[in-house]
Amino acid sequence: MKIVREQREQNNSLIKVTVGEKDYGEAVEKSLREYKRKANIPGFRPGMVPMGLIRKMYGKGVLAEQSYRTASDAVFEYLHKEKIDYVGDVIPSDEQGAFDFDNDKDFEFVFEIGEAPEVKLELSEKDKLTYNKIKVDKKMHDDYRTNFLRRFGRLVDTEEVTSDEALNVTLDNGDMKIEEAYVGLISMSEEERKPFIGQKVGFKTNVNINELYKTPAQRAAVLQVKENELEGINPEFTLEITKIRKFAEPELNEEFFKMAFPSGNVKSAEEFEKFIDEQIERELRRETDYLFTMQLRDYLLKKADLAMPAEFLKRWLYVINEGKFSKEEIEKDFDQFLKLFTWNYLQKHFISEDKLNVTAEEATAEAKALAQAQFAQYGMPTAPDDMLNDYAKRILADKDQAQKIYEKLYEDKVVADVKSKIKVTEKAVSADDFAKLAKEI
Repeated sequence: MKIVREQREQNNSLIKVTVGEKDYGEAVEKSLREYKRKANIPGFRPGMVPMGLIRKMYGKGVLAEQSYRTASDAVFEYLHKEKIDYVGDVIPSDEQGAFDFDNDKDFEFVFEIGEAPEVKLELSEKDKLTYNKIKVDKKMHDDYRTNFLRRFGRLVDTEEVTSDEALNVTLDNGDMKIEEAYVGLISMSEEERKPFIGQKVGFKTNVNINELYKTPAQRAAVLQVKENELEGINPEFTLEITKIRKFAEPELNEEFFKMAFPSGNVKSAEEFEKFIDEQIERELRRETDYLFTMQLRDYLLKKADLAMPAEFLKRWLYVINEGKFSKEEIEKDFDQFLKLFTWNYLQKHFISEDKLNVTAEEATAEAKALAQAQFAQYGMPTAPDDMLNDYAKRILADKDQAQKIYEKLYEDKVVADVKSKIKVTEKAVSADDFAKLAKEI
């Protein structure tokens, strides 16, 4: 066996492996004996097919397979022995010549690798970044508080429409009359609500149901029919308001706290206001952390200035996707791919260099946090711990979800690790200014 490495473009090499009969011969014979044992050919008992016939039927294919496998295994052994780090994977080269498996015994296989660039990053307090933190204002607090309490509030009668009340109406188009139909202004835009603002019980107006409600499901619900019964209904109705109800916040009493916080973590109005602020800060922290991670990523990519084997990676993407994407499609999105690919490569450097690790307990805690966020979306701000543990186990049992969780946690570890080595200045910014910064990134 002969192995030769040839340098091509920057960080790109060809590895030529020549294998002979003594390298692959034993594997070929073993494979043919296995074909003979399993062959089911009319006229021969199982296992009794002559080897000459087996060789004639399968010999060329087995020779091609085993000689390639021998060469491929040799490449990986060579890379390991020579301590050559590479990115992507080893792929067949475009410079591969043709094979004559009928007559030749020596075969040269040509592989291509993208060499991994060396990371040289010296970080200190001379490296400076700003952590932009969103200022929590009164409007944020009040909006979050209102949305939270809406889950536990009730509707009470009121005399006049002022904003997003719930209306009970009578709809009549001459052919059909629907009493106690429900019209929720909260689901409408400010412009759509305008005709109702300031009106009282007894107010009448003409409406087109198709314009009032955009989807068949909504129209069917308000007209109290099935969707397949909508066709043929005249959409022009007279609407009369028969009742106006508005949302009333629940009293912050013992009954409310037991219902909203069954775990008992909030028991008073003061604790509730503090809980609201903590929830806002937690949500904002996710956004601010994400923006800082992007800023840190871009800073490190620029400082490291790694020479990735770009042309090789394009070829590698084309090969591993087996034609799912054209070379033109790969080229179109390649800059963004290369940015993310290089960032992942840098993360692996810090994980290895600083011996960063994510524990199973940390992954479980993250999965529980995801489960809690999902429960909160359905009106359960706090869930029992045993329920969260059960959902966390289900999340981590899913290979794709578990991988995403571990990738996120490793990224968090890398960011915290780098953050401890550089100078980070915290700066409070308005939500609008923060949005502008995020858009730039």
